[in-house]
Amino acid sequence: MVTKHLARVQFAVGGPSVEGEWAVPGTAQDRYTEWVGLYGTNPDVVIRLIEETDGRRRVRKTWTAQGEVEGTRITSPYAG
Repeated sequence: MVTKHLARVQFAVGGPSVEGEWAVPGTAQDRYTEWVGLYGTNPDVVIRLIEETDGRRRVRKTWTAQGEVEGTRITSPYAG
């Protein structure tokens, strides 16, 4: 079982995104925090901190211009 830690910033609903993947959770958290600081006030941006194990993704945190939500939503690797 391999766990990956990801941070994703999506610039518009259904639009392009940038995603980074790390083995260390703290590195993904740092990038998530950095992206919140850079892009978090843009009303179109969605930033997520994700944990992936065996191809299943768990969204740990989601940031929008309205603020942060902690969550445990399970998604496929291809879900937004």
